[in-house]
Formats: sequence, structure tokens, C-alpha cells
Amino acid sequence: MNRTRILSAATLLALATTLASVPAPAQAAGRSDGFRVVDGRLVDATGRDFVLRGVNHAHTWYADRTGRSLADIKALGANSVRVVLSTGTRWTKNDAADVAGVIARCKANRLVCVLEAHDTTGYGEQDGAASLSQAVDYWLEIAGALEGQEKYVIVNLGNEPHGNVGHSAWTRDTEDAIGRLRAAGFDHTLMVDAPNWGQDWSGTMRENAPAVFASDPDRNTVFSVHMYGVYDTAAEVEAYLGSFVDRGLPLVVGEFGHDHSDGDPDEDAVMATARRLGLGYLGWSWSGNGGGVEYLDLATGFDADRLTPWGERLFHGPDGIRRTAKEAGVYRRGCSPADRPDGASRAEG
Repeated sequence: MNRTRILSAATLLALATTLASVPAPAQAAGRSDGFRVVDGRLVDATGRDFVLRGVNHAHTWYADRTGRSLADIKALGANSVRVVLSTGTRWTKNDAADVAGVIARCKANRLVCVLEAHDTTGYGEQDGAASLSQAVDYWLEIAGALEGQEKYVIVNLGNEPHGNVGHSAWTRDTEDAIGRLRAAGFDHTLMVDAPNWGQDWSGTMRENAPAVFASDPDRNTVFSVHMYGVYDTAAEVEAYLGSFVDRGLPLVVGEFGHDHSDGDPDEDAVMATARRLGLGYLGWSWSGNGGGVEYLDLATGFDADRLTPWGERLFHGPDGIRRTAKEAGVYRRGCSPADRPDGASRAEG
């Protein structure tokens, strides 16, 4: 989650002239035992199209709240949760045992678990931020907790891995990170955040996404944009999201809010456009925000019975989670016992 704006008219014009010349990536030959990307769509282990509909939870700062929070998030209709982890660079490290516990809780609540390394936030501009290379070191260190979880876990390499300084390095850094994880045997779907504090106002991720996708030998990478003040009109939202769909590139809105210090995001357009295009979104964030953005809490004091106006909008409003979320195939009725997280044979709605 963070800052800065303005998708210029010149940028939009350049995008419009570029779209027709960019070939769509071919269908992935990816693995069939976990999430994968097929023809620009995220597909789960049962072969069903899967659209993320969930929220972010700041586990690394509120680990004692995670169990109850995940249960509440699921009860409100979400099919996924993006979980904030720390590599130990800026905050207390979430080690392999802790991450294994988070995954187990996600599975117990039939939630797809998007795990993200938060210490990379604003690298190059934020003092003490970790590089994507350091984030890869962390994922390799906790690989034992992730192995065999490809049906339930998506690995988000690093949160907002470049600020507004040095973001031209995003493409190389992201390709290197993907390459290292694949060489180490990671078969998970990987999610990569945009630079510019996640908002990609420079168009760096948008313009280089085809090359980054092609650099993944598994063709199993999903792109994530964070929509705050840069995206304060429906036209900007639609232009950015549509540019990926038009090129057959997988995209989610990994974070967004109803307000922000850098402007007033058009959350209605984010949700409506995501529904129309069949794209996932993950609202920021369940509870515990500070530093002047407390208004982004979806629940007051982690209490699901006290949703904020933002929480009511996201969960219960038009194009919201309750109306549009569908469980991942591995959790749905009719799946074989082997596909269930606990091996149980009972039907679950």
C-alpha cells in the first residue's frame, strides 16, 4: 500500500498505440497439480477458472489475530486472503513454522492463500527496504513450508518492490527473481507487484509485462497492480485493466481502497471493471491500519460485527465479495477426497 499519482494522457495514448502490436502469450504448458495460467487466466488445480475475491490481512504485525480474522473473512464471503509476511529485513521474520501455520489456517477456512513479502515496499526510496533478491532469499529459506502447497498457495514475490526512484530496474529484478525461484524448484503460481509503490504510474510493469511473463519457464506468473490515488477515474481504471486483458496477460488488483492520502480512488470502477473483465481483487485491509490511513480498515478493531463503511462497501455492495466470490475448485462440493486440504470426504458448500 502506498502513494503517488497521475497516469498521463500521453501515457494512455502510448498504450493505445501499443496494444495492437503486442502478441498474446501462448497457452502455458504449466503443471496440472496446482494453480496455473492458461490463456491469460488463472486456473486452479481442478481446471476451473479462479477469480480472486478477498482482502489483505497484516499477519506479520497481528499474528495473534490471524486465526479469528481468517474465519471472519471467510464467513463474509471471501475466497482468498493476501497475507502480509516479513523477511526479517524490516520487521520480525515470519519463519517457516509460522508460515506453515498460516497456510494451514487458510486451508481450514477454504481460502486461497496469497503470501507476500512486505519488506520490499518502496525499495530504492524507502529506507531499509529489502530488494527483490533478498525476498527470494527468504522464499528459499522457508521453501519447506511451501512445498506441496501449489493447490492452495500463490507466492507474491515482494510487496510494491520499487518506489518512485530506480523503478526502471523493475523488469530485470523481477525476471531475476522469477528465474531464481524456478531454478530452485518452485512450481507455484508467482505474483509480481508493480513498481511506483504498486501503482505503476510510469507504465513500467504494463509495458514490460509480456517480456516478464515470457521469462518464466513455467509461464505461470500473474501481475498485480495496487489502485489508490493514481486511479481516481473510471477511464484510468478501465484503460489499465483492459490493457492486460486485451493482450492475454493475467492481472489482479492486489490492493485498493476507497480513499488514500494521494487521492480518491474510484473503488466503484475498480470493482465493476474487475467483475466485467473477470479479474481478481483484494481489498486493503482487514484491520489494524495506522500511520494516518486507519480509514482503510474494513473491520473496526478486528470485529467482523463492526464493519466500517469501506468494509460494508467491499463485502456487501454492488460487485462486492459477497455477490461475486466463488470458492476455489479444490474446496468445492464434488471434488475428490485427495483434492481436499484435510483429505476429508464430506461435502462442503
